[in-house]
Amino acid sequence: MKKVTTRWQLVIYDLLILFAVDLLLLVFYQGKEKLPLDSVLIHAAIGCVCIFTMRILGGIYRQIWRYGGIQCYMRLQLTDGLAFLILFAFEMLLRFFTPIKQITFTRLLSISCINLLISLAMRMVYRYCFKCGTADTPMGKFLRWLFHLFTGETLVATESVSRIKIAIIGAGRVGVTLAEELLSNPNALYTPRCFIDVNTEKVGREIHDIPVLLENETTLEDLRKHEVQEVVFAIGNLSDTKRRELYAAYTEAGYKIKVYDYPVMQTAGSKRYLRDFDIEELLFRKPIAVNNEKTAAYYRGKVILITGGGGSIGSELCRQLAKMEPKQIVILDIYENGAYDVQQELRIAYGGKLDLQIEICSITHVKALEQVFKTYRPQIVINAAAHKHVPLMENNCIEAVYNNVFGTWNLVNLCEKYAAERFMMVSTDKAVNPTNVMGATKRMCEMIVQSASVWGTTKYSATRFGNVLGSAGSVIPLFKRQIANGGPITLTDKRIIRYFMTIPEASQLVLESGAMAHNGELFVLDMGQPVRILDLAESMIRLSGVSGIEIVETGLRPGEKLYEELLVKNEELDKTENSLIFIEKDTPLPKEDVEQRLRILAAAVDTGSDDVVRRALKKVVPTYRSPEEVNAKADQAEEMKRKKEPVEV
Repeated sequence: MKKVTTRWQLVIYDLLILFAVDLLLLVFYQGKEKLPLDSVLIHAAIGCVCIFTMRILGGIYRQIWRYGGIQCYMRLQLTDGLAFLILFAFEMLLRFFTPIKQITFTRLLSISCINLLISLAMRMVYRYCFKCGTADTPMGKFLRWLFHLFTGETLVATESVSRIKIAIIGAGRVGVTLAEELLSNPNALYTPRCFIDVNTEKVGREIHDIPVLLENETTLEDLRKHEVQEVVFAIGNLSDTKRRELYAAYTEAGYKIKVYDYPVMQTAGSKRYLRDFDIEELLFRKPIAVNNEKTAAYYRGKVILITGGGGSIGSELCRQLAKMEPKQIVILDIYENGAYDVQQELRIAYGGKLDLQIEICSITHVKALEQVFKTYRPQIVINAAAHKHVPLMENNCIEAVYNNVFGTWNLVNLCEKYAAERFMMVSTDKAVNPTNVMGATKRMCEMIVQSASVWGTTKYSATRFGNVLGSAGSVIPLFKRQIANGGPITLTDKRIIRYFMTIPEASQLVLESGAMAHNGELFVLDMGQPVRILDLAESMIRLSGVSGIEIVETGLRPGEKLYEELLVKNEELDKTENSLIFIEKDTPLPKEDVEQRLRILAAAVDTGSDDVVRRALKKVVPTYRSPEEVNAKADQAEEMKRKKEPVEV
């Protein structure tokens, strides 16, 4: 009912404005010739009909003007412009077919323009009162009184002291959008006090009454004058070098840094928001985007089964695939909570547009697994289900082999039985000359997949990548928890280096490499320079703003080596159409050879002894070596000699 009342209030105010303009220009201002009363009434009536008919047809009174943007004001100008043309046409008809005394074109244009100008001004004042009337200032009180006088509604003042004062880096489209959102939201937690920009044409001027400051050596002093508490990065094309410089300058000055994520490419259901620096910014490396339209076209309209779909990589695969319009996504996982979480996320984002099914099952449970294949008949199977924690698998060798190796073997056999088009396996850089049980089992999985490409009808591929930032069990969540608890941060060895990529990068790599695979490829990604974990820990401490956090060495864990071997060695790899994706040259084993190795592992598993299983793994995976042997020669390794990617700022 209130919407109707407000709408009719606006119509009444517009009628009063038009009446006042007509009274001024048709009655009080006579010009060269005086108009009789009947002519005044006829001209006023025709003008009223033309203007309000066009405004109603143009939806002017359906708009909520307190949130009106430039498009609302442009629509009002357009409708009144069309109304003037129609009004002028009627006046011409009256001139030729009636004896009514005419008004001049100049006076007709003046009536239309002045009426439009006052109507626009009234709406702007209304919106300004709504936006700025919540301030607890004398001007705010006046605006609240004015708003209540003309609308009958009451604005509630908010305490400005409770808002966090921010400086926005970037006075471009993104930064201005952020400022507008904060200014228009009476419940916002932040209030912009200034912009910081390098464009000298903007410096010294104001945007929405917010001053634009120059990014130079005097900026920090200016921020103190404006009582700034936090700094927000709101510029999309900021270079890595400049990002480091700004981050260093503002963090050293004691400011907390945030990032504004809009407008950017966003996943369905995501919202624009202010957030702390996350893992991607911590590495100061732009995420590698490997998806393209060709990749999306491959998955469009397909039934896709994702094992381990509730895990870090599996859930991101689901998110990426959901954007590609598959026919159906089947999430299979033994951990019901993870599967449930991604199910709810995707249902909220896509609703009924996405056919999403959940199956709680282990890939080691052959009968249950076969029922899933029989029910859904997947065209594409992506195996992201695996035990991946290196230290844990050193003490649970039997389970590592049973789940990783025999689970993969079960999937391969069911893909053949139910005629799946493609099988894609998620692998790891730890399968390269493995020094631990987890890496050795993944290398055995690679051999199974490559062998199946020779004797099977399904197309097979495997994709290797390094450590994934933010995944369950990775160093980032561990360091965050340790910092939150007041420290110390624990490192097994301060010399350790690792290759890193983000969860979206890893997932996109799997999808693109799977789409480009012909059969039997073992894909690897150029992951750039390695990162020293000590540098990563030190950066996270600085990023948190917490002082006094110690970094303690605890010694290498079982199966752990100081470095992961370089994935991309150009002399050993073939290039693909994507410059970041390579194919390792490897000869597939005959099916009989793979089956013999599986029999050896099965016999070892049946003994119930981890030591027996470990010896069996070394027998079936010739590249499996002890970590002590590798670490003893770490100083001579190519990877340890490479320039490390800096993460300190």
